[in-house]
Amino acid sequence: MAGRKRIPDHLKIVAGTAQPCRMNPDAPLAASDLPVPPEWLSARAAEIFAGLVSIIGDMGIASASDTAALALAASRLEEVEICTAVIEDGGRTFVSSAEYDSEGRVTSQQIKGHPAVAQRSEAMRHAQSLLGEFGLTPAARSKVSVNRKPEANPFKALLG
Repeated sequence: MAGRKRIPDHLKIVAGTAQPCRMNPDAPLAASDLPVPPEWLSARAAEIFAGLVSIIGDMGIASASDTAALALAASRLEEVEICTAVIEDGGRTFVSSAEYDSEGRVTSQQIKGHPAVAQRSEAMRHAQSLLGEFGLTPAARSKVSVNRKPEANPFKALLG
């Protein structure tokens, strides 16, 4: 049985749960520049990628070191969109075989689930897992706290 996934040190610091005995002083540092979508992403996945980078950039956790994981998330979210369109066009089920009587009426038919339903479900599950890695789900976000700057006092400027 596998244990819990290791939480990166920077997320422990942001969450306020960092303890020296549980930190890895030799952990590699993440790149400080923003991720750029890889060329293999489709145009739509690149749009999704840019949206994700914008969100995690605002959260202060964007790093070019996370490009591959963000690209996977964007690709899976695009797959959810594609499968949803296929399901909306063709329905959730289809008739895989039918038997007819001598007058051409259906006597029996076998109805199966559309393969896009299972594909979408798997893409959703994988996307949710990847988004959780970046704190992009409500449950994951609730585990992280951010040090916010205090709001500026508008009257302080008047005092000089």
